[in-house]
Amino acid sequence: MMSPSMCAAATVGLGFCPISAIRDQPQAVSELLHLPSRTFPIAGLCVGWPAQAREITPRLSLQTMAIADSYGAHDLASEIGAYDRSRAALRAYRRQRNVERWGAAQLYGWSEDKARQYAEPTHTDYGRFIRGKGFCLD
Repeated sequence: MMSPSMCAAATVGLGFCPISAIRDQPQAVSELLHLPSRTFPIAGLCVGWPAQAREITPRLSLQTMAIADSYGAHDLASEIGAYDRSRAALRAYRRQRNVERWGAAQLYGWSEDKARQYAEPTHTDYGRFIRGKGFCLD
């Protein structure tokens, strides 16, 4: 789903890319932007004129993402496998994440990339940062 600002940008031909990695350095971003107490960064948004036209990367289907009333009613492994193959056909990953630890996968799709990404803890100090911005998480 696009925000109103993203829709407006697309209408005039601008491209955009949300950047979630902004959470990798929340204190530095907060200081750079002079964010007040009880305000914290969760994502950035790059906007500009694209150098070349690109396809929109396909997303998992809503049926795969949202499960209502009955977990296990869908064959999620098959649905995710089909998504991996369709996404790889359009835009394959250029490199595999942490090959030294996990080895090289024959089919490296979205699900393998996410499994590797979330196998290693990140943002372990984000709770401390948020508490420091005035939020009570307990």
